[in-house]
Amino acid sequence: MSTMPLGAADSVEVTIDQRAPLRYVLAAFVVTLVGGLWFLTRPGPDALAYLFNPLAGLAAIGSITALLRSTRLEPAGRRFWQFMLAGSAGITAGYAWFAVDAFRTAPALPYMSYGTAVPAGIGLLLSMWAVVRVPLGVSGANARRKQLVDRAIAFVGGGSVIWIFGLVPMATAADRWTTQSLVLTGLAGLIGLGAVVKVSYIAGGPVDRRALRLIAAAALASGGIAVLSLYGDEGALLAQSVVMPAAFLLVAGAVHQQWSNAGSRSRGLNTWLPYLSVLAIDFSLLGVLRGGLSWQDRVVVLAVVVLTALIAVRQLAATRENRRLMDEKRATEERLRHDGSHDGLTGLANRSLFRERVVEAVAAGEATVLLVDLDDFKAVNDSLGHDVGDELLVAMAATLRTVAGPHGLAARLGGDEFAILLTRPNPIGETVADRLFDALCEPIGAHRLLTHASVGIATATPGIELDELLRQADLAMYAAKQRGKGNRVRFHDGMEEPVLAHARIGGDLRRALEAGEFRLHYQPIVALGEGQVIGVEALVRWDHPTRGLLAPAEFIPAAEATGLIVPLGRFVLREACRQAAAWLEEYGPDALQKVAPNVSVRQLHDPDFVEDVREALAETGLPADRLVLELTESAVLRGEQVSRTLHELHAMGVRLALDDFGTGESSLSLLRSFPASIIKLDKSFVDGIELDEPGTPAAEARQAVAHAVAQLAGALGLDTVAEGIESQEQADRLRSLGYTLGQGYHMARPMPAELMGEMLSRRAERVGAGA
Repeated sequence: MSTMPLGAADSVEVTIDQRAPLRYVLAAFVVTLVGGLWFLTRPGPDALAYLFNPLAGLAAIGSITALLRSTRLEPAGRRFWQFMLAGSAGITAGYAWFAVDAFRTAPALPYMSYGTAVPAGIGLLLSMWAVVRVPLGVSGANARRKQLVDRAIAFVGGGSVIWIFGLVPMATAADRWTTQSLVLTGLAGLIGLGAVVKVSYIAGGPVDRRALRLIAAAALASGGIAVLSLYGDEGALLAQSVVMPAAFLLVAGAVHQQWSNAGSRSRGLNTWLPYLSVLAIDFSLLGVLRGGLSWQDRVVVLAVVVLTALIAVRQLAATRENRRLMDEKRATEERLRHDGSHDGLTGLANRSLFRERVVEAVAAGEATVLLVDLDDFKAVNDSLGHDVGDELLVAMAATLRTVAGPHGLAARLGGDEFAILLTRPNPIGETVADRLFDALCEPIGAHRLLTHASVGIATATPGIELDELLRQADLAMYAAKQRGKGNRVRFHDGMEEPVLAHARIGGDLRRALEAGEFRLHYQPIVALGEGQVIGVEALVRWDHPTRGLLAPAEFIPAAEATGLIVPLGRFVLREACRQAAAWLEEYGPDALQKVAPNVSVRQLHDPDFVEDVREALAETGLPADRLVLELTESAVLRGEQVSRTLHELHAMGVRLALDDFGTGESSLSLLRSFPASIIKLDKSFVDGIELDEPGTPAAEARQAVAHAVAQLAGALGLDTVAEGIESQEQADRLRSLGYTLGQGYHMARPMPAELMGEMLSRRAERVGAGA
């Protein structure tokens, strides 16, 4: 035994023993099968044919009784099956009496007596009343009136066919049927017709639609024995041994259908039935033409037939057009609803729908939110164009749909920010984030772009508000971006302070720019052989009013994230050019060969950057060949716009230095396309180079890399600068490997412009190397 809940509208439960209804269906089937075999072989007297009908009726009675005893139904559904039980009992009792009469009159077949007709007639009336009382599943007076008219049309049309082609032939047959037989057959036909009409217009309710269909078929089968009147005794025996038992088999099948589904399902109404009814009227009128009508009457009848057919065709065409318009309207409404809740570019849920679903998920139980932000998406837009950027967003959306799984909801919140909502039984957020990272290991989109994403994860706690949950996920995502590309971070208590502190630094940057709190320090670049200062690298510091002098690592990431790196970089560029021009004017043209400010990737994507450089040189009077812009490999690998910018700067006479050389993935290939003048060997290749003993594999490998870079630069006509030199031993080793310029704490630390000026004034002195 098991319990199956109905829908919310039904709010009842049905206890089901799936074996019970099948027993009764099987019993009725066996009776019908044996009746069919008897009719084909005819063993024993003809009176045996009258036993199969009441036996099948007993099976139908047993199935309805079991349904009422073993299930909980709505009151209307229980009332229907109670009337069907009483009706089946009356019909079975009447035909049981009919069997008794058959054995009494044998070998002649019996006529239907009142002992048979009265209980069977009462049973048919009770069954008819059960069908009439089935709820329609519609509300509102207008809807009920419209449905009543439609049902009346169908009933009149079908009734005319039963009258012309069924009851009239029975009443006028040579071997006329008794009045009792005519009444019972007519009642059976009306029940069947009424059931068909009723089930065609029921929109939902406590009685299963398919069960009603089987009952309608049973009634029509019972009424259909009128056709067998044309076959005399053979037709009567077939009706009693096969047709009537089959009708009870259908009733048992209807009970099983109700038992299994426990309630009807809402379906579309049958709009074809009125047209079939008009067609039935036409057939009935054509049947009248068989009588002795005058030719004038025949013309009128034919005209009525044609007219009703044309009206039906016209109405059918109008109905189909209305249906098409309604379908278009529904499609438009559905499209508008979809557009209002989904992102137009990617097709993902939009912010509004995402917030709605998060509220529902939090209320229902566990919910986890992942905020996903594409790293360096602005660079793609700026370098490759917005069309390529849009294609990347669409490809990212498809990837998120896949990693979110069938039960997760992927959404685009705006720009390059996405989100995923996870509810049970989805895996934990870290698992989904790792799936995303695995998917992004391969290029995506039509342009096969390799991208990264930062993911913040937050899981709802009891009683949490929507905005608080999203804020937690946002804080986690911000922390992930601070760690670098392609990271995930889960929110935890206490995360707010460092993230908010970083955010406050970002908020202070604009004020600091306006207040002039940034200073430049300069670190000398020294000729390793002579120990002479030949240039300086310009490094920015923040003279914070309360925290003192801040190194770049404490504010540059915030400047990058907020976009303030562009105005900050513009300040560094102009101040470095101004100071270098001032030193050249004060100490002569040989005092300084180059000044080298650092340039960020955001600056290279700024469409005004080339003009900023041109204006800085023009305003300060610094020769273009004295300005060196230091760029990282990751900044150079940014597409056509960056390449175009670098070539324009090179054409102006500005020199370009490739900083941190050797740490990227495409260092050698860059030298063929990048107009570099200087290569700066990364500090990681300098650290410990003086400790390697000749002849060991580690020493040979380390020195081979450094020596290869120096040889490559020499072959290409590029200057080399070794960064991070911290001892004289390192300087000597690098010099022996072919490096001519160096930079590091061993020569000098970064210093304010005043101290740098004093060093330039003593330019005849040797600094660090070569002393």
